[in-house]
Amino acid sequence: MARPLAGVKVVHLVSLGPGPYCAMLLADMGCDVTIVDRVHPMTVSVAQDKDPRRRGQKSIALNLKSPDALTVLHDLIRGADVFIEGMRPGVAERMGAGPQQCLSLNPRLIYARITGWGQDGPLAQRAGHDINYVALSGALLAMGKPDEPPPVPLNLLGDYAGGGVFVALGIVSALYERQRSGCGQVIDGAIADGVGSLTTAVMGMLATGKWGKRGESLFDGSAPWYRTYATRDGGFIAVGAIEPQFYKLLMEGLGLDPARWDRSDPRVWPEMAEIFSTLFRAQDRDHWERVFAGTDACVSPVLSFAEAISHPHHQARNAYFKLAGVVQPAVAPRLDGSAAQEISAPPAIGQDTDAVLRSLGRTNVNIAMLRDNGAAA
Repeated sequence: MARPLAGVKVVHLVSLGPGPYCAMLLADMGCDVTIVDRVHPMTVSVAQDKDPRRRGQKSIALNLKSPDALTVLHDLIRGADVFIEGMRPGVAERMGAGPQQCLSLNPRLIYARITGWGQDGPLAQRAGHDINYVALSGALLAMGKPDEPPPVPLNLLGDYAGGGVFVALGIVSALYERQRSGCGQVIDGAIADGVGSLTTAVMGMLATGKWGKRGESLFDGSAPWYRTYATRDGGFIAVGAIEPQFYKLLMEGLGLDPARWDRSDPRVWPEMAEIFSTLFRAQDRDHWERVFAGTDACVSPVLSFAEAISHPHHQARNAYFKLAGVVQPAVAPRLDGSAAQEISAPPAIGQDTDAVLRSLGRTNVNIAMLRDNGAAA
């Protein structure tokens, strides 16, 4: 009943965004993850010992500009199954921890590289963030109202879905392949590639003429039965009644005749949306939640994060838990062949430095020397 990836050793050269999330996913599935933190840490949005993305992992703090610290990193890599780095192309090589260098130390190593644009191409050395990768995929222009600039999405789509999740999939795939070949390999995990993959269904609709411009597409908020509406109390309701039987239930709940409009004609959508808006705005959010409770009309309240945590469905499934004083999502997906196990709190920077060094065979004298010369902290 051990977690599925128990025994897999991962070294994560500390990075931002998708790297920590990828490492968290692997740790949640049982990997033994060691974060190689910086002696002088980066500025981050969440304190490291509270960051859910660091849960279930260990931390060693090294100054990799020091030859002694680089030797420690190389020793970690010799015993690792996976190495994750998230720097611009070429930086790890100059540091002495590039793919060729690391695979010479450990030919079975899975070397995962996470960047925005990938290891090659005209943008490879350019800076970027989630919104830039989503913009170049075409996905951003497909969002929002046709007469307004595209909305700024949370960085869930690029950093975490297109980056962290895809690289975790690549790592698990490479580990599986290694069972056949006995060899490691390098993963080029580009966020832009991952976001592009997420648009696959849209590309299919586009190729067959079933995806229109903004204002005429089913999933961009243009269709009156697939969008959000404001309610009287300042809340919002999400409507996703795509299929005819669900649409019929939506109309019944609103007191409208489904036969009044040809909903396949985008020209009638503005009138429908105006009527829907008027009806939803006439009552509070909780009223509409009660109206559609127990039906398949695909109508849901738009919750805050705090409300989501306390929602009865999530409560029933134990979808959130508290760790280090932070309420956070539980491990997903759930595997019925693996027992739920307690997850350790996120480590402070360098919390496990001495323990990790001892596991590599360093004596107390060696550890003291590394600390004294600034190689470790």
